[in-house]
Amino acid sequence: MSGLLTTIPTADNHGAFNLRRTSDFQAALLAMAGHDLRQPLQVIQSAYEWLGDRVANNSEKAQLERGERAIGRLAEQLDRLIGALRLYEHSDTIELSHVPLGPLFRRIAGENEIAAREKGVDIRVHVTRCAAASNPVLLEGIVRNLVRNAVKYTDRGGCVLVGCRRSGHDVRIDVHDTGIGIAPQQLPKIFDAFHRLDTARVDGLGIGLFVVRRAVELLDHRIEVRSQLGRGSRFSVFAQASN
Repeated sequence: MSGLLTTIPTADNHGAFNLRRTSDFQAALLAMAGHDLRQPLQVIQSAYEWLGDRVANNSEKAQLERGERAIGRLAEQLDRLIGALRLYEHSDTIELSHVPLGPLFRRIAGENEIAAREKGVDIRVHVTRCAAASNPVLLEGIVRNLVRNAVKYTDRGGCVLVGCRRSGHDVRIDVHDTGIGIAPQQLPKIFDAFHRLDTARVDGLGIGLFVVRRAVELLDHRIEVRSQLGRGSRFSVFAQASN
């Protein structure tokens, strides 16, 4: 797509600044993502399931469903925090392997199908036999975060497309949406920790794209963003192709 372009390289000239920022971020994760958060969340989920089986009034059911959606958002954010922390814990032991992209795309699209359907957003997956030389866990985390973001920032009637194409010796993995787009002044900030594009429209901690950036750096991949405000965005991850 045409539009404003920003590239996030795998290395930069601001090592001291990034080290300070990532240390602060890691400390925040350690404070927020303690394992004791999981148990009370599971208790609340079980209580809502028990109540859901016993409530007959439509109004009460609607309130329960709102609560269940809120719990789901909390669980998602906790998983993201713990996933981000694990990136730091294992940053010195990254192993690359042959990662087929077709099954990965289908799996992530399936995970987001319900959320997309509730919003009236269509998720489409490009059929491919391409594979990347990457780490399967980290690459899946990258694509998962990009697809989640695309669904969140796309309005009813819009579309999210997940696909890839060869680009020389690399494979370019694209997550393209027809959503709200990114303003020019926002582009340099979108991969910062705790930065949210639109706090009025989307809940969350604003760490999804920071996790993406960190994973891209660890893998020595590259990411580019093209966006037009009001017309959508395309996030492209470049990895070495694997035959």
